[in-house]
Formats: sequence, C-alpha cells, structure tokens
Amino acid sequence: MKTVVLTGASRGIGHATAKQFSKSGWRVITCSRAPIPRVCPFSKGQIEHLEIDFSHEEELEAGIEKLVSLLDDQPVHALVNNAGISPKQENGDRLDTLTTDQSIWAEVLQVNLLAPALLTRSLTKSLQKGQGAVVNVTSIAGTRVHRFAGPAYAASKAALSTLTRELASDLGSLGIRVNAVSPGEIKTEMLSVATADEMIHDIPLHRLGDVEEVASAIYFLCCGSASYINGAEIEINGGQHV
Repeated sequence: MKTVVLTGASRGIGHATAKQFSKSGWRVITCSRAPIPRVCPFSKGQIEHLEIDFSHEEELEAGIEKLVSLLDDQPVHALVNNAGISPKQENGDRLDTLTTDQSIWAEVLQVNLLAPALLTRSLTKSLQKGQGAVVNVTSIAGTRVHRFAGPAYAASKAALSTLTRELASDLGSLGIRVNAVSPGEIKTEMLSVATADEMIHDIPLHRLGDVEEVASAIYFLCCGSASYINGAEIEINGGQHV
C-alpha cells in the first residue's frame, strides 16, 4: 500500500484530496490544526490524523517528530503541502500592505511557506525510499493582485511557487518529483457568495471550480502517469489566468 502525507486536510481542497487518495487505496496520513470531520467516507483503518498548528514553530517541529515516528522509517510515496491561511480584516475585507501587521506577515509566511519547506526536508529520506512526489498548493493570487487575497498571502504563494522549482532541482537526483497546482476560484469555505458572484465574470468557463477537480490534478501528479513531470505548476482556474 502506498502512503501519502497531506496537510490542511480538515476541509476544502485538502479534505477532497484525502478522499481521492483513500478511494484509490492509499494509506492517508493527514495533518491539520482542526480535527477531521466526523462525517467522512474514509475506510476504517486507512486514515491517520495528527492535529498540528503550523503557525507555531515549536508545535510544527513537535508535529514533524510525531509524523516521522508514525512513519517508522517506512517509505512515503507522496507529500501534499496544502495547508494555508489567508487572514482578513475583522469585517471580512482584504488586508492590504498598509493594514497587514508584522505579526500577520510572520504567521502567513510560517504556515504557507516555511512549513512546507521544513516538512519536505524532514520527509526527504522517506520520499527517496518511496521514489515519491511532492505537490505544493499555490494560488492564482501568487501571480497577480487579487481582489480578496492580501499581500501576505499572495507573497507566500508566489514564494511557494519558487520553492517548488528549487525543490524540483534539489530533489530530482534523488528520484523525488516536486510540482505544484495553482487553483483559482474554487468552491470552498474561504469563498463567500458575494466573492463568487463578483469573480465569475473573470473566468472564461463562467463557473467556479470544484474541490474534486483540484484533488484529481493533485492525485495525477503523484501517480506514475506523471513520472516525467518535475518542477511544473498546473493552473486550475477555468482559464482565469489568461
């Protein structure tokens, strides 16, 4: 049985991705700061979950130690770095460069960039044993000013794209492929109805994406059919990037 480690699995894209791997018979080890929802179609004994708050450096390090111990020197065949945060003002408005405090910058970069870097480094030996793949979840906000995502989020996702290329170069000789998916407007809890109505006109397909569509792309990048794809970033946005 193949093993995938997946962060940010309690909802949205992460939860859909965990279901995709589980349905395909993988051992699924998930990490998120919230519990996995009780109503979940995972088969018993096929999912293991660690609650880790990636925004706290000490908790992240302790969580990685628990994860490594849980793996017990077994190979890992895929790592999906999906966990991410996009803070807003108290009224839900976008935080811009003038309203984003230093503490928010630090928290966003810790969760969205440093955690994937540290987790990938810590699992490199296991990924090498499994000749595995890493998939980082970036964002369309990393390539342009977004109406609702703030600069800290955008900068972290742009940096994660760069990290993807660097990791692909560094780990390719070990047999580890590293790629990214860049979602646009996907129907998740982060997207309000008002946001959806406003953004849909910018999408050539004139609809929002489903979390399952992103999960399918992530799963593809982790499978043998993508065995010569390394250092790539797949846009999943209905053509919004054009």
